[in-house]
Order: sequence, then C-alpha cells, then structure tokens
Amino acid sequence: MEKLPKIGLPILIVVVLGIIFISKSTITISSGEAGVLYKTFSGGVVTEEAPLGEGFHLVAPWNKVIVYEVRQQEVFEKMQVLSSNGLEIKLDASAWFQPTYSKLGLLHQQKGENYVNRVLLPTIRSAARSVVGRYTPEQLYSSKRDVIQQEIFVETKKIVENQYIQLNEILVRDVTLPTTIKEAIERKLKQEQESLEYEFRLEKARKEAERQKIDAEGKAAANSILSASLTDKILKEKGIQATMELAKSNNSKVIVVGAGKDGLPIILGDQ
Repeated sequence: MEKLPKIGLPILIVVVLGIIFISKSTITISSGEAGVLYKTFSGGVVTEEAPLGEGFHLVAPWNKVIVYEVRQQEVFEKMQVLSSNGLEIKLDASAWFQPTYSKLGLLHQQKGENYVNRVLLPTIRSAARSVVGRYTPEQLYSSKRDVIQQEIFVETKKIVENQYIQLNEILVRDVTLPTTIKEAIERKLKQEQESLEYEFRLEKARKEAERQKIDAEGKAAANSILSASLTDKILKEKGIQATMELAKSNNSKVIVVGAGKDGLPIILGDQ
C-alpha cells in the first residue's frame, strides 16, 4: 500500500506532461484563415510549402504557427492630395484586398503581420498623389472619377502584387474640393447648361423656319402650276359642264345658251 503513491506520482507526471505536449502540439485554424509555420530549430519561416489550411493540425511544441486572415478584407484611407494646378483635394477611398495565399510564408517573412500599414496603405497614397496630380479640379468634380479610380487601382496593383498582396478593387468614395472652387465649378457648369439649352432652342426655331419655308415654296409652286394650266377655253368648258349639271335638277328654270359673259350659259328660274 505504501508503494502505490510512489508508483502513481510518476504516472501523474507523465499524464500532465502528455496533456501539455498535446495542447502545445495542436492548432485549429478557423474558416477564412491560414497558418504560417515557423520551425524554431530548422530554418525558421516555412516559405517553400503551402500554408496550413483550415482545420486541425499537429505541430511540434517547439514550433509556432502565425495565423493570417486570407479572405477578402477592406481598408479605408482619407488622403489630402494636390490637383494639377496645385489645389488641395481631399480623397476618401477604400481598397479590397487579401494576402496572396501561396506566398503567405514570404509575406510573413519579408513584410510581417502589419503588412497593410507597411506596404498597402503607403502604396495607395503614392498612387493617389500621382494620379490626381494629372487632373484639374473641374475634371475631378465631374466626369473623371471613374477614370481616376481605375488609374489608382492599376498603379497600386502593379506594386503590391510583387509584395505578395492581391488587390481586388480600389473605390473612390468621395472627392472634396475647396468650397470656393466647388462653387465656381458649379456656376460654370450651370452657365454651360443654360448655353446648351439656348442653342437647342435656336436650332429648333431654325428647323421650324426651314420647314415652313419649304412648305410655303411647295404651295406656291403648286399654285403656279395650277394657274398656268387654267386657260380660257378650259374655264369655259368647266362653266358649261357646271351649268349642264344644274340644268338636270327638278327646279323650273330657263337656260339661255351664249347669253352670259364670254358666251357662257345663263340659268333663269321662275323666281
């Protein structure tokens, strides 16, 4: 009986050490995450192998696993940049991005867990300054926002894709101009709109005048042709035909042929 405690103590120690070993040797990676393995005694960060995917993993207790989010993420940035004529423009933008999955080990080794602030945001700021500096405030305010957004995306992507970051989209959410410049641009745009409306009314009136002129010329030409075709003989013939038609009616009348002007018949009624 006295030997039982002496036998049980080593077993207890082994069990405790086993629990500690297992707890230190396992890791569960959640959905949308991946792990970078760091081997303490054999080369440090593993860059040649794929990162640890979602699920349960056994890892030697002297090694470490650094977990990264690998699903798409969004970062916001507000910047002050200069237009082509040196005016200060406030730009509110965001980026959709994620680390390049197959290069996660290199990202950790060369950039670290704070890669967003070290690489992505400075690159976006630099690209925004370069792109906005090509345009005037009027272009930024009106029709060039989509173009600017695309150019910032292209310039940023060109840099960060070599830094193991996958850039999916750049969104320019707001462009804020100095108040005086914004009001001046709005006045100019209003005047341009009014000018376009005035030109439209003038063009409409011109086309209506042309239509009326063409219509009048057509009627005049028709009348001219009709007048040229109505000779004295034709008029007399038409008059005789009309008189003969009237003579066919039942009303009592007397027709005197050749008694009227130019020899046309005259109809004398009983009244």
